[in-house]
Amino acid sequence: MTISKLGVIWNPSKIDEDKLRAAVSDTFADSEVEWWETSVDDPGRGMATLAVEAGCDVVVAVGGDGTVRAVAEALAGTETALGIVPQGTGNLLARNLEIPLNNIPAALKRVRDGEPKKIDIGWVELDGTEHGFVVMVGFGIDAQMLVETDDDLKDKAGWLAYVEAMGRALAGTEMTDITVTLDDGDAQELRGHTMLIGNCGMVQGGIRLLPDAVLDDGLLDILLVSADGPLQWLDTVRSFVWENGIRRILGGVDEAVSTDSTRHISAEKATIELSSPLAFEIDGEEVGEVSKFSVRVQPAALTVR
Repeated sequence: MTISKLGVIWNPSKIDEDKLRAAVSDTFADSEVEWWETSVDDPGRGMATLAVEAGCDVVVAVGGDGTVRAVAEALAGTETALGIVPQGTGNLLARNLEIPLNNIPAALKRVRDGEPKKIDIGWVELDGTEHGFVVMVGFGIDAQMLVETDDDLKDKAGWLAYVEAMGRALAGTEMTDITVTLDDGDAQELRGHTMLIGNCGMVQGGIRLLPDAVLDDGLLDILLVSADGPLQWLDTVRSFVWENGIRRILGGVDEAVSTDSTRHISAEKATIELSSPLAFEIDGEEVGEVSKFSVRVQPAALTVR
């Protein structure tokens, strides 16, 4: 695909402008390029809408997960493709798409030369307003916690650092009553302290919180964690690290393994009600406390390069 017109939406807090412009000029010498800078009030959604209206074939989001999510939300359902130049610490969609990290020229070449790929996008409704997400939403243990795992410990202990971080998070959580309605089924009464709903499941360190999540399968994958006490906490860690981690890599497990304290399910849509409000996050960004939310998947809604 020849890119006639490229839009670049960049977060000025994440990257040096001169360095970025030089790399774009070198990689897209034959393309018309328009530039938009994100702001505190708009992390990229409005700029992406303008880029679509301006006729851009591809819009490149240059920044972290927040910038990528905002741009993707605006591009969903359009013919304009998303490119990603990951900056920052998380870059979770970029990791799941195997986009080069910390290498601006390589990421731009991926945008220029990569084959277009259709992926799903998730939508979560909070208080009557829908928000798009490309990685995961939920409450409790989440991707942001793993992103912020102690750097020194990561250097010394590798994936064990994530187990330690997971343990700290689990120790600080409280069980709550949860009512879950999947697709058009009956409501289920459950208890837990963590629920993650995602379109892709890998976070930093190669840990797969949602091991069955696939970007283009038309489903959202759901993880409910209900570990209560040391023994169930160990069961949860074993599930993440062994059954759904190491054994899966070695080929010993083909699908997500549920245990007494970790349950894996999938659905096209779901409605969740909590007995008490809890802090909620969308692609690692905290958006306040919620007591009810619904999610749905929009299959093949976004083209990425």
